[in-house]
Amino acid sequence: MNQTAPLTGAVLLLAQTLDFPTPSDCRHQPQGALVIQQGRILWHGDRADLPWPRDQFDAVYDYGNAWLLPGFIDSHVHAAQMPVIASWGEQLLDWLERYTFPAERRFEDPAVARSASGAFLDSLLAHGTTTALVFGTVHEDATDALFEAAQTRGMAMIAGKVLMDRNCPDFLSDTAQSGYDASARLIQRWHGTDRLRYAVTPRFAPTSTEAQLEGAGALMSLAEGLYSQTHVSENPAEVAWVKSLFPNARDYVDVYERYGLLNDHAVLAHGLHLTDREWQSLANTGARLAVCPTSNTFLGSGLFDFQRAEDEGVALSLATDVGGGTSLSQLVSAAEAYKVAQLKGKKLSANWLLHRITQGNAEALHLGAEIGTLDVDKQADLVVLNPVASQNLAARLDGIEALDERLFALVILGDERLTQATWVAGQRRYCNGQTTPIS
Repeated sequence: MNQTAPLTGAVLLLAQTLDFPTPSDCRHQPQGALVIQQGRILWHGDRADLPWPRDQFDAVYDYGNAWLLPGFIDSHVHAAQMPVIASWGEQLLDWLERYTFPAERRFEDPAVARSASGAFLDSLLAHGTTTALVFGTVHEDATDALFEAAQTRGMAMIAGKVLMDRNCPDFLSDTAQSGYDASARLIQRWHGTDRLRYAVTPRFAPTSTEAQLEGAGALMSLAEGLYSQTHVSENPAEVAWVKSLFPNARDYVDVYERYGLLNDHAVLAHGLHLTDREWQSLANTGARLAVCPTSNTFLGSGLFDFQRAEDEGVALSLATDVGGGTSLSQLVSAAEAYKVAQLKGKKLSANWLLHRITQGNAEALHLGAEIGTLDVDKQADLVVLNPVASQNLAARLDGIEALDERLFALVILGDERLTQATWVAGQRRYCNGQTTPIS
């Protein structure tokens, strides 16, 4: 490191640093230091080795014994569903009709969409999440509002307008043509703008006609690096419904495959009730599964088979799926994933779980070159976790020396209360219960 390098605009963060470059390994510096300049990580190491005196920095943030990690990444979440989180008593299909669709109707009002989109992203930041793959609603203006809110906050976000032209309320229905046209306009406006990317977004096969799915496949050719996102095999009744709606398809996954929606930029949420052929198809196409453990248990959908995914070589990410999921905290998602795996006879390590919600999810979303670790030159998307903010966690950590035990306690007992600060592209966007005002 050139000690004479200019430090104009540089910020120094001091804390324990932790990141997870591989599922089986982590890098831990109990006396860590991290330097941010122009939104990126300029230097990372032990504070004793810092090449510059502290008075060279525009600002110094000393977080003491808190833990500094890469910002969390959520691979499946619904921007409009915060108002229906923790809604009682239904499984998937009835839950959509009773709770989700009425909540999404509110987004036809642009003022509601703007306010709710900002509140949703601020909630992500308060939970330590700096990047997400997000379902919008069927409304083009509301999807614009979501992208605008992410752009204002400097966030890396992938999102898309929901496509639905059947089996949904009239007030949320588009057509195959109108859905295609609106999505094409949104792709032109937002895909590749700043840190934003677009995902073609049929809600799930039952709410799209074959004409709309054909149009969704055609949208994928409009720009390089487009994503697709949808749901698959979440609930047994849903699987049976798909079979009745698409009698010529081999199975649920085949519906998407035949319309060109499966590739390594496709993220399908859930995948709880897959056939042998479907597992093979996902592996062959490189499509990713977004595992949503708090949603799957809350809605009674089923338990994800982590061992089968490993055996088949299907790439995974971990997600909250709010509002079916019960928390925006990826620490809570990781804890629930551990419990689900235990019920299926597999033990997931703390390293694997923390890797999954940082570098692992970044790699699954093709963002690993930019975010997910504390490596030099990566975007400074960071979360500071204060373990003493949770009385139970603080008591559990007292006297534990082994790092793997400390990290396991963090996963199982941690939640958004630990979030002391969240940084996005080198800007502090959340701190101790307060989000940064957006002008």
